[in-house]
Amino acid sequence: MPTSRQLISSGSPWEPIVGYSRAVRIGNLIEIAGTTAMDGDKVVGRDNLYEQTRFILQKIAAILNEAGASLTDVVRTRMYVTDISQWEEAGRAHGEFFKDIRPAASMVEVSALISPDLLIEIEVTAVVSPFG
Repeated sequence: MPTSRQLISSGSPWEPIVGYSRAVRIGNLIEIAGTTAMDGDKVVGRDNLYEQTRFILQKIAAILNEAGASLTDVVRTRMYVTDISQWEEAGRAHGEFFKDIRPAASMVEVSALISPDLLIEIEVTAVVSPFG
């Protein structure tokens, strides 16, 4: 039996141009693309890594919900920060969402994101239990 492929869009004009989806669900696996603190054309939490991280994780929770999942289904997070010396701010926000879930997590420093106002980008992998 073929597994269905659900594409989830954020409505970004870049999705069809670049050729990507905000998230893809295949069977019980959900992959969420790199998500930033953009709200339309505005950056949320400019110059504040903690606020950007919180905003992104709220966006990710909504995307998971649209895909039929929740934060409790997250098994992996990948955080790309532009200044690793501020890791504790991103870590504090991540812990507020995942303290009891404790997915595998990575945080790496990158030289830049698509806008200099963006301090972090987060990707998520979730697995929805076949048992409910």
